[in-house]
Amino acid sequence: MKTVLITGCSSGFGLDAAQYFLDRDWKVIATMRTPREEVLPRSEHLRVLALDVTDADSIRQAVEAAGPIDVLVNNAGIGVLGALEGTSMATAREIFETNTLGSMAMVQAVLPQFRQRKAGVIVNVTSSVTLKPLPLLSIYTASKAAVNAFTESLALELQQFNVRVCLVLPGRAPDTRFGENAQSRMQNGIPEAYVDLAQSVFKEWGQSTVVTRMQDVSEAVWRAATDPSSPLRIAAGADAVALM
Repeated sequence: MKTVLITGCSSGFGLDAAQYFLDRDWKVIATMRTPREEVLPRSEHLRVLALDVTDADSIRQAVEAAGPIDVLVNNAGIGVLGALEGTSMATAREIFETNTLGSMAMVQAVLPQFRQRKAGVIVNVTSSVTLKPLPLLSIYTASKAAVNAFTESLALELQQFNVRVCLVLPGRAPDTRFGENAQSRMQNGIPEAYVDLAQSVFKEWGQSTVVTRMQDVSEAVWRAATDPSSPLRIAAGADAVALM
């Protein structure tokens, strides 16, 4: 029985992916900043651990507690929605600390065991906005695009150790809390000069009918984790596939 460690499992893609792997008889280490065991059904194959990917001690403790794993899924992430001009550098650093540096730190933490065993898979979940940038998401897009570039270089670096590295690029999923969380970081709202643009963007999003389902992302993560012939980049969701 193989083991997967998934970051950001309190809701959204991470929560659904944890259940997807459990349903297929994997051992699942579901991590989140504040452990909430009630979000997943009880299972002898499930462990819920505290993990803050921006905290080195938290990463070390979680990886030690998890023990040997076969797959790391870097899913933890936060969003920010708003014009660059109205976004503080503190917020920008917060986004990069979680989305970009958090993924890198998690990879560093598990690489020794993967390298020693000459086996393992790393799946980094980013976003289809890196394929077709959208207004009001410049900082978020940059943080995810950095992970794309990091992943592609890392894949070449780790070939010698038989460690696979893949990207999953989800489209827009209304069922996640991304929009709610992203808008909470719109400090002082949208600057007046960008209000018309923001209104048109929100209207377009509200009218979109081609979106990504949770299942689309879980299936893509599963494929990346289990299929050695899978491509480095896997689009998840009809809207994301259309951009590839």
